Amino acid sequence: MPSPTPLLTLASVSPRRRALLGQIGVAHLVSAADIDETVRPGEAAGDYVVRMACAKARAVRERGGELPVLAADTAVVIDGMILGKPAGRAEGIAMLGRLAGRTHRVLTAVALATTAGIAFRVSASEVRLRPVTPAECAAYWESGEPRDKAGGYAIQGAGALFIEHLSGSYSGVMGLPLYETGLLLAAAGIRW
Repeated sequence: MPSPTPLLTLASVSPRRRALLGQIGVAHLVSAADIDETVRPGEAAGDYVVRMACAKARAVRERGGELPVLAADTAVVIDGMILGKPAGRAEGIAMLGRLAGRTHRVLTAVALATTAGIAFRVSASEVRLRPVTPAECAAYWESGEPRDKAGGYAIQGAGALFIEHLSGSYSGVMGLPLYETGLLLAAAGIRW
């Protein structure tokens, strides 16, 4: 059986984002966006994720191709600070330790670039982690799971063991909010 015709290009190599698109039946191509993801001085987290998602969509769209481009960006925010992907073991363990026993926000922006321009939506969720011991933080780091995740944990993996409460979008915390994605796709006439 031939594979379905791609409806869009995903500006991400994230297996989680690919799986979420597959979950809603959106056949797609993958083309990673290579952009500078540095937070600007004084930039609010919501502005940052929107800027990143739009920049990723724009970068891939400008390479050419007929398909619309979908991009997303996620930030974990605590104490007004954006926690990105941990740079190494010490930072990853420190991130999880900082989040442990506290509530933080997860913001994910999703952007869709078409011939008509770029549209975007933002998902905001609150996540509370249970207290986590230093030994648990170290063992979790050694599992390899948190190394490429914003905030240093994965809700869809073993990191779920630390999540006491979630208010918002599970798929948004994973990195692609399906409600907001569905709205963007429907507005662009893309069936899911």
